[in-house]
Amino acid sequence: MTVIQLQAPGRTENCQIGVFAAYATTRGHALVDRELYLPKSWTDDPERCRAARIPQHRRFATKNELARTMVLRALASPLPVAWVAADAAYGQDSRFRRFLEDAGLSYAVAVPKSQQVHGPRIEHLIGQAPDEARQRLSCGNGAKGPRLYDWAAARLPAVWEFDGDEPTRQRWMLARRSITKPDELAYFLASAPLDATVTDLVRIAGCRWKIEECFQSAKNECGLDQYEVRRYVGWYRHITLAMLAHALLAVTAAQERQKGEPITTRPTSWTSPRPKFAVYWQLPTGALLDRATTR
Repeated sequence: MTVIQLQAPGRTENCQIGVFAAYATTRGHALVDRELYLPKSWTDDPERCRAARIPQHRRFATKNELARTMVLRALASPLPVAWVAADAAYGQDSRFRRFLEDAGLSYAVAVPKSQQVHGPRIEHLIGQAPDEARQRLSCGNGAKGPRLYDWAAARLPAVWEFDGDEPTRQRWMLARRSITKPDELAYFLASAPLDATVTDLVRIAGCRWKIEECFQSAKNECGLDQYEVRRYVGWYRHITLAMLAHALLAVTAAQERQKGEPITTRPTSWTSPRPKFAVYWQLPTGALLDRATTR
């Protein structure tokens, strides 16, 4: 599994804001790309840009535009990239999702509860999920073991103008519910190969946390945030060197773990026999058998 994760701060602060990409496989993960976000108050002020040594060719670009640039760079690199995971700042942007599909990438991206899915809000559609559609699945290991949540997933109908008569991908919506705090839900949209399972999507959605782990370890071990620079080149130099050191540590750790890794089997999921609100809820094997024995 190869995943690119994207993240940028979602609030206004007096600071330097970077958009970052992390690369993740089953063997490890590391930061692989970065771009400094320049607001219009900077790009529209040539004197300010000259004082900070910002190149003349740099123009204003939104965080999502910077993210698209980094995805294209990843695709042009030797890295094998199959999936993209991102937070809601990117996931709610339909143009970004369409860009990923046009680039031939699958994705599982977070979206807000107000996200519209073929009209209705995603929180409304998820609220219609049958009880047996909830599956307790791990979206990866955390500091205290598997990160278990109750998940509901549904296949979405194809869009003819994008997919044609023979779709090559399947779009999904997912919801993650806390076991201890059932009122805490997170929502996702996904586009995946036709043979992808719910477990696959849950694992990819969980990969988004790996960029948080990258930030934490790069700050603690490589001084990612220990800089006081006021010029464009200085920021890139420091961040790039810290990322390089972090990548070296990640590769070294992956090599140490290479021997003795357990082999896992590919799980399966089942499709409910009846559509709900034009979507197809995914039921775990046990629920399907229960339905068959009670009829």
